[in-house]
Amino acid sequence: MIANRPDNPLIVQSDRTLLLEVAHPAFEQVRDELARFAELVKSPEHIHTYRITPLSLWNASASGVSCQEILVTLSTWSKYPVPQNLLQEIEDHGTRYGKLKLVKKGDRLALEMDDRTLFWEIENQKSLQGMLAEPYPDETGVFLHDGMRGEVKLQLIRLGHPVQDMAGYKPGDPLPFQLAETLKQNGRPFGLRPYQQAAMDVFHAGGGPEGGAGVLVLPCGAGKTVIGIGCMSKLQTHTLILTTNVTAVKQWKQELLDKTTLTEAEVGLYTGDTKEIKPVTIATYQILTYRRSKEAPFEHFKLFEAANWGLVIYDEVHMLPAPVFRAVAELQAKRRLGLTATLVREDGKEEDVFSLIGPKRVDVPWKMLEKDGFIATAHCLEIRIPLLTDERMEYAVADQRQRFRIASESSLKFTVVDELLKGHPTESVLIIGQYLEQLRVLGKRLNGPVLTGATPEKEREELFRKFRNGELRVLIVSKVANFAIDLPDASVAIQISGTFGSRQEEAQRLGRILRPKGNRNISYFYSLISKDTTEQEFARNRQLFLTEQGYRYMIESRTFDATGHLSEPRVWRELLEQTAG
Repeated sequence: MIANRPDNPLIVQSDRTLLLEVAHPAFEQVRDELARFAELVKSPEHIHTYRITPLSLWNASASGVSCQEILVTLSTWSKYPVPQNLLQEIEDHGTRYGKLKLVKKGDRLALEMDDRTLFWEIENQKSLQGMLAEPYPDETGVFLHDGMRGEVKLQLIRLGHPVQDMAGYKPGDPLPFQLAETLKQNGRPFGLRPYQQAAMDVFHAGGGPEGGAGVLVLPCGAGKTVIGIGCMSKLQTHTLILTTNVTAVKQWKQELLDKTTLTEAEVGLYTGDTKEIKPVTIATYQILTYRRSKEAPFEHFKLFEAANWGLVIYDEVHMLPAPVFRAVAELQAKRRLGLTATLVREDGKEEDVFSLIGPKRVDVPWKMLEKDGFIATAHCLEIRIPLLTDERMEYAVADQRQRFRIASESSLKFTVVDELLKGHPTESVLIIGQYLEQLRVLGKRLNGPVLTGATPEKEREELFRKFRNGELRVLIVSKVANFAIDLPDASVAIQISGTFGSRQEEAQRLGRILRPKGNRNISYFYSLISKDTTEQEFARNRQLFLTEQGYRYMIESRTFDATGHLSEPRVWRELLEQTAG
């Protein structure tokens, strides 16, 4: 039995959680070691919490981390002896990846295993019936029926048996191009940041059978698109890129033309308005999942087989729709790259992402990139605002859902928006909200444009252009701002209303202002919340998400006199900076 070592920074608990002291001199070393095999659950100021799960152990095995290495890390840094049940679970789950290998045997695919007991278990699984063909004579493997590569992996991981896919990938049609040395838009030098190059190399894995399929997790603003382009440059093959909306489609095209030697003739868009299939084709998830009725086929799934793709990139992979999951199962012979800022799926299908896209290859913490200056330092403040007497009376008699809306649309929020804008007189400000009527009233109040899902694409792009160029200082946007808006100069976000307690939404909205800002690399994220309402309860979820990511989250209340005027002026920016200092 190992003696207690109270000077060590780690507490390992029998419920699979790991508690790491941030102030310990060895914090960064231990953090980097834990990140190889445990999921970061939350990272507030003093204690970071990790959890070991079967999926985290399979990701570790896929990255070449052995059970012995995991046990050495835990025993080296733990204050107390590692619980015996956790040691056993690490051994049980950590050794499962690699027991089942998917290999190519001539023109056919087969599952191979050394354990005859495992062979018998798989042979008798009802969920695998119709997918497996004849077994090897020595019972060390079994052939698959054609087209079952993805479905077999999906069913097996649900049974607790991750498959190591060693069957390789079709190369796809060649597409020679280079990364640009200078950006075409402004002539500045272009090169990959060290962590972007490292992520790209991990995904490619030297072109071997372990590379070419996986998920890269990086914060908003870290340049996931650039990493995707880098992976394309490694593979030099026809590529299909799937993303969340038309704005993202056009931004991918703009980035490709700006940062590579690819030409207009080689990059096509496949959307509701345009159906181009070119060596690089960029499409939305929405167009792929379109069908005329619930019983009708998905009309645009033919895009997956329309060309000899060598790589499929899934942008915002945590948003991958269920029907596209099925298409992914049929695309297992093609290399697949998933990009996301958070692998949290509200449907809990992270294991499906593992089996159909590939293991998590990289997970770069937000705060690490902030420390190195690659993303902006964010100050987060929740400002609590009372309801007016009439609104409070309406709130008291409303049902639960209507209460949330009444609280979200509190009229006193407009007064606080005015105050915040005065406190940031020269900075670019995004005001983000959930309810369109609230945003339209605010637009009239500020005499500014309101961008919603109904805004025509040309008008939307013109607003983005003016905002980037500084012609427009304040832009009011609906939830279309949650994804794929590239506004590098935005340094202030005011969230006037949100979608209940969505963690994904909070990550995406904060990400709109995290892109680096030059010398003064600071951003401000304000959430306006009606005090003592259901909105405050839901905001607690979002607040928790930010503090778990390591952001310092302050809460202040604003007071008003009987006439609805602010009781005293405040400059929140100065307060935040003084407190942070």
